[in-house]
Amino acid sequence: MPSIPTAPGTVPIEPAPAPPASGFRKIIHIDMDAFYASVEQRDDPALRGRPVAVGGSSARGVVAAASYEARRFGVRSAMPSTRAARLCPDLVFVPPRFEVYRTVSRQIHAIFRDYTALIEPLSLDEAYLDVTADDRGIGSATRIAERIRQRIRAETGLTASAGVSYNKFLAKLASDHNKPDGLCVIRPGEGAAFVARLPVARFHGVGPRGVERMAALGVATGADLRAIPLESLRTHFGAQADYLYRAARGIDLRQVEANRPRKSVGAERTFASDIGSGPALREALGEIVDIVWNRIEQAGVQGRTVTLKLRSADFHTLTRARSLPRAVADAGEFGQVGRDLLDALLPLRQPVRLMGLTLSALEVAAAPGDAAAAPGDAAPAGQGTLPF
Repeated sequence: MPSIPTAPGTVPIEPAPAPPASGFRKIIHIDMDAFYASVEQRDDPALRGRPVAVGGSSARGVVAAASYEARRFGVRSAMPSTRAARLCPDLVFVPPRFEVYRTVSRQIHAIFRDYTALIEPLSLDEAYLDVTADDRGIGSATRIAERIRQRIRAETGLTASAGVSYNKFLAKLASDHNKPDGLCVIRPGEGAAFVARLPVARFHGVGPRGVERMAALGVATGADLRAIPLESLRTHFGAQADYLYRAARGIDLRQVEANRPRKSVGAERTFASDIGSGPALREALGEIVDIVWNRIEQAGVQGRTVTLKLRSADFHTLTRARSLPRAVADAGEFGQVGRDLLDALLPLRQPVRLMGLTLSALEVAAAPGDAAAAPGDAAPAGQGTLPF
């Protein structure tokens, strides 16, 4: 697979950060293509080629996943189903089958474990793999990624996109670059130029609000962001500044963490205009409950603590939490605890611009095999010679 060429005439490329003693790491980011919707289209031939949304079609329903046919109309995950139906009148809604998705996910992770023990799952359909050691002697990280994609297609009937690079940030960007069913490689020395050409909206962790704040500073691309001094970034973006500074240079020193414990699952919504009335706040909370519970089921976890977050127009943040003696039973109980927390705060002294709901004190509820065994051993000498 050809690499992304360094574009002449763009921003100057600074020297890459010093690699570990054994050389640059080789990281693969695997991301299944429209996973839930693709599983439904695989299992029901009548859905193939049609715009499909996994989720409820009721007035309170939320899209959990959308096929690529639906995405062409602007349908996206976490979108209210009513809006999705307006965007795409021919949209077919399919109820989610999370147990089926978990079964397929276990198949995919079993394939990963044939190539490395260093696997960091991000969700049922997405993971980082550190293949620096090349345990099977395949010869390059790109070949390993190609073999994994081929096996996923052969064994599950689904497609996956892969990004190969020398750190997690770049590998994740690369996996999204040639979707669907694509492979992209960013080699050492190419990261800064690759990032310079990207819109900042593509940076993981930069949401719509962050994009708006950057636009106000004249920042639209990685090159624009790179031109902002660190101290100025800290003034405007606070704790996120150091991450943005490194990301604009293609730098990420995080290691792939196998069996990384997940601390919480949640979602936040920033309103188009401030909300202060109880009925409107309860309606907004109901939408957030649906989104978060979908994520909880996707992650295969359960938890005991529910936390409500409200942020007023002056950016004052108020949080309230309740812990149960056992795991939250279902979406209904999760929503009820959230409503109890909200009702205890009503009436509010001033309207709020943001609401969030989170489940924490988590325990893994997925079946064995969803994650790889923790390695912890140092990589063998000479691993840095594995080509990209």
